[in-house]
Amino acid sequence: MSKTISKDMPLSEITLRRYEKPSKLSERDLVRKICLSIGLLQPGDSRDVIVDIFNVLLKTKKQKRSLDSKEIEKQVIEARKKQKLPLVGIASSNIRRQLKRLKDLFLIECIANKYRITEFDELEVIFEEKIEKYYLKSIIDRVKDYLRVLS
Repeated sequence: MSKTISKDMPLSEITLRRYEKPSKLSERDLVRKICLSIGLLQPGDSRDVIVDIFNVLLKTKKQKRSLDSKEIEKQVIEARKKQKLPLVGIASSNIRRQLKRLKDLFLIECIANKYRITEFDELEVIFEEKIEKYYLKSIIDRVKDYLRVLS
């Protein structure tokens, strides 16, 4: 009889994947590759509403606009209909859950119940400053702590 002593719950985690260089992809496919590359979407996952949520926010970034979750939901539904995609994952609760995932990775922020790409900044800058230099570094530093203890 096996007994669970404790559950190991990570304080943070990130998945990074490397794909071919981007070329001749539609805007949605580019956003999908970003989501796959940083672990927001799993390979082969058909439940990809996060791609449309992120894409909606990227489009409003150009106008320096923030949207509340209802506006995002409405635009996601319109985008999925226009692209003839199934209307799955569009429940308000799921939209909010996906927004939280984007927020947890510092890609978006919420100010006064409205969401936007972090500081309306470029994605590459956000990735370098928030994910690479801060989030990823903290994870690598902790792994090194464990390695040092074993050395």
